[in-house]
Amino acid sequence: MKTLLIDMDSVICDLMTEWHKRYNREYNDNLSVEKLHCWESERYVKKECGTKIYDFLDEPGLFLHLRPLDNAIPVLKRLNNKHHIFICTSSRTYAYTEKEKWVDKHLPFIGKENMIFAHKKEMIIGDLLFDDAPHHLEAFKKANRLAVAMDYPYNRSIDVPRVHSWLEFERFVEEMGEENGEG
Repeated sequence: MKTLLIDMDSVICDLMTEWHKRYNREYNDNLSVEKLHCWESERYVKKECGTKIYDFLDEPGLFLHLRPLDNAIPVLKRLNNKHHIFICTSSRTYAYTEKEKWVDKHLPFIGKENMIFAHKKEMIIGDLLFDDAPHHLEAFKKANRLAVAMDYPYNRSIDVPRVHSWLEFERFVEEMGEENGEG
């Protein structure tokens, strides 16, 4: 049985679509995740917005109503029967509460008691980190630990195993277990 550290935003739930929708509505733009080729979103927004793009992340309700990514919940249910799962997420302002409520609603089989809020995920003990943020993937890798990327244009510069879906991640975890004799 492995301990899997799973990020929330853009891994379990679709943060980018809602975040960009709010920005696009206010600035009459067409930002999408496909256009982000690095982590610094301010590089891709209108000049008059700049770093204010991050203010949308502090709007009440943003994290509470995010849509789960395809297959995230059923795969997490299956993985939870075989592994220890911790939701390992960083957070801004009061999003902590919204994220806990989201997990209570969508992932009650994991529960908010298995959430870890951290900005330095490499300090958390686990066999694998499934994340999208380049800095978390890189830090985990530098600590000689296994990081797996949910593939996005903004994290392709990091040389770690990557998957494009939850079903691919599930296969990756199963193959990892088979290699370690955990059939």
